[in-house]
Amino acid sequence: MTQLSDTPTRYGTVSRLLHWGMAALFAAQFISAAAHWALPRENTLRELLWGYHTTLGVTLFALVLVRGLWGLANIQRRPTNAGLMGQAAVAGHLVLYALMVIVPGVRLLAAAGGTRGLSYFGVQIFSPQTAEVAWMQAPAEWHGELGWILALVVLGHIFMAVVWHRLIQRDDVLSTMAGR
Repeated sequence: MTQLSDTPTRYGTVSRLLHWGMAALFAAQFISAAAHWALPRENTLRELLWGYHTTLGVTLFALVLVRGLWGLANIQRRPTNAGLMGQAAVAGHLVLYALMVIVPGVRLLAAAGGTRGLSYFGVQIFSPQTAEVAWMQAPAEWHGELGWILALVVLGHIFMAVVWHRLIQRDDVLSTMAGR
């Protein structure tokens, strides 16, 4: 029987769908950013991938909020890891979540105070301002750098799950999110 909520031995269907769905979207987001950075201007692939960057970012921001709320609702039932490694895992996940909120958050703040506004699938989220609001623009200067830091933290997350837990420790941590 499918378990929607988390249990002490494994994450439920909702947590798993959010985790793996967001993992796929983050991969696409990082690819779009890498193409924008690495490919020359006027490159068709660069422009195609970059065209999805904002939509992916808004989608991920919304999913992060949903996932955070779902995680809080399941906090007492979730799988745990004891000791120092458990504390390190909690700290690592807090950094991951903080960056997943801050990176798109600073860009959304800039869009709210910018002259272009923001539409999401044709729905106006932020109307264009007649003049840029400087204090709303300033944090967005860090969007790119923080995004690359997020990418590194995600790679660290993958490394810990696959290399540390699966190959070195040979424990069952990965199966709580990926197993049966």
